[in-house]
Amino acid sequence: MAGPLSVDEIVAKQKAEKEAASKPKFLSKADRAKLALEKRQAEVKSQQSKEDGERIQRIEFERAAEDERRRADSSRYGTQNNHDGRGSYDRYGRQDGYGRQDYGRSDLRANGRANIPNGPRGGPAPPSAPRGMRDNGTPLPYNGNGNGNGHGTGPSTPLAGSSTPTPNSPGDVAFPTDMEISALRARYLGQKIDGKKPRLRKANDKKVVFDWNEGDDTTIVERGTWASDVKGKGPGGTMFGGRLAGFDEGGKRRGQEAFLDNHADALERRRAGKGSNDDRHWSEKPLEEMKDRDWRIFREDFSIAARGGNIPVPLRSWRESTIPPNIIDIIDEIGYTEPSPIQRQAIPIGMQNRDLIGVAKTGSGKTAAFVIPMLDYIGHLPPFNDDNRHKGPYALIMAPTRELAQQIEAEAARFAKPLGYNCVSIVGGRSVEEQQFNLRNGAEIVIATPGRLKDMIDKSMVVMSQCRYVVMDEADRMVDLGFELDLNFILDAMPSTFIKPDDAEINEALKSGEWKGWRVTTLFSATMPPAVERLARKYLRRPATVTIGNAGEAVDTVEQRIEFVHGEDKKKARLIEILRTIGLPPPMIVFVNQKKTADMVVRYVQQSGLTGVTLHSGKSQEQREAALQSLRDGTISVLVATDLAGRGIDVPDVSLVINWQMSGTIEQYVHRIGRTGRAGKLGIAITFLSNDDDEVMYDLRAEVEKSKMSKMNPELARHEAAKTRVTREMKRKREDDE
Repeated sequence: MAGPLSVDEIVAKQKAEKEAASKPKFLSKADRAKLALEKRQAEVKSQQSKEDGERIQRIEFERAAEDERRRADSSRYGTQNNHDGRGSYDRYGRQDGYGRQDYGRSDLRANGRANIPNGPRGGPAPPSAPRGMRDNGTPLPYNGNGNGNGHGTGPSTPLAGSSTPTPNSPGDVAFPTDMEISALRARYLGQKIDGKKPRLRKANDKKVVFDWNEGDDTTIVERGTWASDVKGKGPGGTMFGGRLAGFDEGGKRRGQEAFLDNHADALERRRAGKGSNDDRHWSEKPLEEMKDRDWRIFREDFSIAARGGNIPVPLRSWRESTIPPNIIDIIDEIGYTEPSPIQRQAIPIGMQNRDLIGVAKTGSGKTAAFVIPMLDYIGHLPPFNDDNRHKGPYALIMAPTRELAQQIEAEAARFAKPLGYNCVSIVGGRSVEEQQFNLRNGAEIVIATPGRLKDMIDKSMVVMSQCRYVVMDEADRMVDLGFELDLNFILDAMPSTFIKPDDAEINEALKSGEWKGWRVTTLFSATMPPAVERLARKYLRRPATVTIGNAGEAVDTVEQRIEFVHGEDKKKARLIEILRTIGLPPPMIVFVNQKKTADMVVRYVQQSGLTGVTLHSGKSQEQREAALQSLRDGTISVLVATDLAGRGIDVPDVSLVINWQMSGTIEQYVHRIGRTGRAGKLGIAITFLSNDDDEVMYDLRAEVEKSKMSKMNPELARHEAAKTRVTREMKRKREDDE
């Protein structure tokens, strides 16, 4: 028999066990799998125990909540208990508890109707019939709540004459009649009532419906009761005695019959009722009945915008203006039937001898807009004689090009010759001696280009000592051509005694309408760059500014077509194809950028079977005049020109403009295509575009988008240069990087 272990043996044993435990144990794969399985089973068992405990708690909580709900229902509605200890019948005839038996379902199937709950669980029962059936004290049929009215536990009394059984148990269920069901359906489902279906709004219909449905009016039966009550009270049939103030016994206001007789027409009655409001259009009114509102509408109709203060009303017709009768007769002889928009507003301002800035699209009739007030101004001055004819003209018109100056001369002469006034043009390309000879007898009106006029003033061939009326036509073009210094020189050469005084005296003269011999300076252009604005601020006094449409935009009577054509051969073929197949009558104009290109393109025109002629600065003045005249006469079909013909040149009925090369600026493009679509007629402008024109693509796209007649070229719309403005510096930097 072994004795007990000594202390040393116990310590040695514990030490050996500790060392054995500290050494790593190497398990086989089967042992490791067994340990993992045991661990997983323990985790699953623990999770199941946890879920079972939670489920038991949830069941107990729901059971307690259900008991609380039944007690609340019992106190509110009264519940039929089955006294079996397992549950009770709720208000739908169902037994709560584990069985969940529905005693009323077999009867419902037998009757062929569905048991539809008619209210939320635990809430008050909804009405089961229209208000008229519930408010007259008549008991309602059983509706599934255990009684007829939803507030008792006993059986309900059936309706009189109804065969609906009265339920005495959960299985005996009574239902409303067909008429009651129809009323309920119509009330809560919005079905047809009396054959009329109510108007339903669509879910996506955001408009407010203001339609009045007379069926919604609940006061129909009460109408007229107050009138009968009032009429029957008091002496004379009124509440307070006598007649109602301003009314007779028939309910009409005294004098109303005479009013209706005098205003039998509905429109007259409306006008009389509105007082000063008149619905007539301005074209239907005489001049003296025009109001401020009518003039605003008038300006909107013609796209007239004017600013500067004290702007007179525009012209409605020539005969309604303050133009002298002798000038009106000349206008009738020339054949001007109606004023153009710029003429409607610019002429009344000019008749006040006021400085003016006119901004209008090309071909809008600016020439007559400044010639007519000029002739009226000259009519106030003493006629020419031997004492004053050598002192220079009364009026000066400056234009950027010779062709435009001669065109203005021809137009001004149509008005001036019948009045006995002399018009002389001073332009380059002609001999100075010839122009001196034309001025020998004096000229009330001189039309000149700035360069030649400056030379003649320098040489004392012309003096401006009595010039009081100055017109600068196409002023932006004159600045572009480098004539700004020449313009300053010419204007400074005029006497300062005729310059308008300060603003106060000008305002007094405008108010009094008294004619003053001050100098009038007028500036007309299709665009207003900063250089022209600077010129206007220096020489114009309190000017009125008239803008027709939007300044710098292309005319809206021109259809703009953009075509990307690369290479001279393709351009040539496309030009010949257009001229042969487009089917438009002559005259036509083809614009180029260089003189040598014009001589080349005119040969392509001749190859298409049409006659052509060139117009550029390399031609003599006689050749240039002959080219324009042949185009106007119809002896030549196509004019190939540089930008020399792009400003102000008026060739009637130009049907087509082709830009063989795109212009360098969008302003020049606008003027080019403005040679067609003039005087209210339609025109077509075709532009050949290449990738080298990227500097103007952005502005060109904007011009095409503004035009209602034009269709955007897809290639232009997708081009990168048309999305972002490309400047010359950006283009140069990009070329240097490449």
